[in-house]
Amino acid sequence: MLSLYPAIEPFDHYYLNVTNDTAAGEEPAVAHQLYIEQCGNPLGIPVVFLHGGPGSGCRPAHRCYFDPALYHIILFDQRGCGRSRPHGSLAQNTSAHLIEDMELIRQHIGIEKWLLFGGSWGATLALYYAYHFAEHVSGLILRGVFLARKQDIDWVYSDNGAAKIFPDAWSHLVADLPCLQQAQPLSEIYQQLTSTDAKLSSDIFTKLQYWEASLIYWQELVSLEEVNLEPVTGKPSLIKAADKTPAIIQLYYSMNKCFIATPLLECVDTIRQIPTTIIHGRHDMVCPLEQAWQLKQHWPEAQLSIIEMAGHLANEPKIIDALINATNDFAMR
Repeated sequence: MLSLYPAIEPFDHYYLNVTNDTAAGEEPAVAHQLYIEQCGNPLGIPVVFLHGGPGSGCRPAHRCYFDPALYHIILFDQRGCGRSRPHGSLAQNTSAHLIEDMELIRQHIGIEKWLLFGGSWGATLALYYAYHFAEHVSGLILRGVFLARKQDIDWVYSDNGAAKIFPDAWSHLVADLPCLQQAQPLSEIYQQLTSTDAKLSSDIFTKLQYWEASLIYWQELVSLEEVNLEPVTGKPSLIKAADKTPAIIQLYYSMNKCFIATPLLECVDTIRQIPTTIIHGRHDMVCPLEQAWQLKQHWPEAQLSIIEMAGHLANEPKIIDALINATNDFAMR
């Protein structure tokens, strides 16, 4: 079974200013600064790593899914995320802005085409970018597909999805919310999370972490103690993620249907010529396998690998093995 490539350091890292023109009546433009790093072989196969969330960010382990001798590895933190500035900004922060940012990065670096590598929300963004800029995409490697349909958002944030599998964790999340909000609590959770009442915000944040951890660590016994939702490797630690920003951005996008107007399954006909590998854990409790399956049904040319006894995390050994195989195979082509 393949493992991650050894840790590497960027050969370049910097901030890139991105500003979008605004139409009459819109809010003033915000000067976002995107954190970008480049690793591996500057003359190698260009690949861009698209992190999840929305709201997460890139980490050192994300550099290691690619052979550094063969790949020119580009990573960036999306608007408001990670090291990008202003941290947590929701202004001019939509899917349309993010794919325009990707185009600016591609042009800035001087790449004609690049491989898109994304998991979960990163897979969503990869599909959305490919639909708009297919001529600049050499291939797609998608993990834990999230199609951003209402039913996919409701799976996580309503009582008619994962709540039926984890009723105890769901009850803990919504028990203290107004009764009328408990079936569809997304907006109420967002309001409490962004409240100026520090205790109210902290309490719902802890409950939200526990709910998400229950889905992510489906093979582990998750306690109500503080959990770090995004470890680099291994089991969840008992270190609380103090920064609420990723959760706020994720809920903000979810409430706005991820700002994706054209259903992604309707985009496939314009991108089906792009070599594509889809990797999905059979027991993914965050993004159920049905989403990858539907994508495959609309895209017969794509290769779908269903990973048995695997869930949503990119750092599960079987998922790592499949992803490394996919990047190695793409390089061999």
